[in-house]
Amino acid sequence: MNININGLSVNIFGDPKNHPIIFVHGFPYDYTMWENQIEALQRNYFCIAYDVRGLGGSFVGDGQFTMEFFVDDLFSIIKELHLNKPVLCGLSMGGYISLRAIERDQNIFSALILCDTKAEADDNASKLKRAFGINQINTEGLIKFADAFVTNCFAEDTLKEQEKMFLATLYKSHKHNPTGVKGCIIAIMSRTDTTESLSKIKIPTLVLCGSFDKLTPTTVMRSMANKIQGSEFGIVPQAGHMTPLENPECVNDLIIGFLKRRL
Repeated sequence: MNININGLSVNIFGDPKNHPIIFVHGFPYDYTMWENQIEALQRNYFCIAYDVRGLGGSFVGDGQFTMEFFVDDLFSIIKELHLNKPVLCGLSMGGYISLRAIERDQNIFSALILCDTKAEADDNASKLKRAFGINQINTEGLIKFADAFVTNCFAEDTLKEQEKMFLATLYKSHKHNPTGVKGCIIAIMSRTDTTESLSKIKIPTLVLCGSFDKLTPTTVMRSMANKIQGSEFGIVPQAGHMTPLENPECVNDLIIGFLKRRL
């Protein structure tokens, strides 16, 4: 079922009486990147997956977004749906949102799942690269930007062996409002560094990384996991940055096993 909460397109699956899990997607995607995980989990968990503001079916407005705004959106969904201690699962940009949400108030969550993301804020080189992306959208169009960015998110073998899935994901990214995409880039650039808060995380945490992730490599994510007391770290084989789509069976097994052990 799809509902609107403060301009956000929110999709809910399963029985609301079950333990809730919130899925926060990466950039520049939408909630459907979690469809394999939702399919596997909705029988036993109440799954909530929404489009981050500016993307998919959510409100775009003027595109003047910040990471704090995105975290406020997440909290508004929890409040509106009266979710009790949800599990929070985020990938890439969704991980940035999740880490800042945990830093602000981890007590409202029961567990954390971080997929292909990092705690560090952008350095100068990364900020310049993102600024170039905004300029490219302005001068060459969204499709040109998305083709390069999305392709880099997938492992080389995925592009050849799962071409249909890759192209379907790519074409979805073409349909976003360019203003919303640029707004998300601005929000990512605005995020604060959450590295120091990692040692303060007390809730059960699972950290997953694709074995061929070029954007947040296994060395970066293992280092992050080591800073979170008692966290579990898993490498997803045959996957790049988009682990839930590239190797959904492995990601599902790791998430289900984690939830059974730690909740």
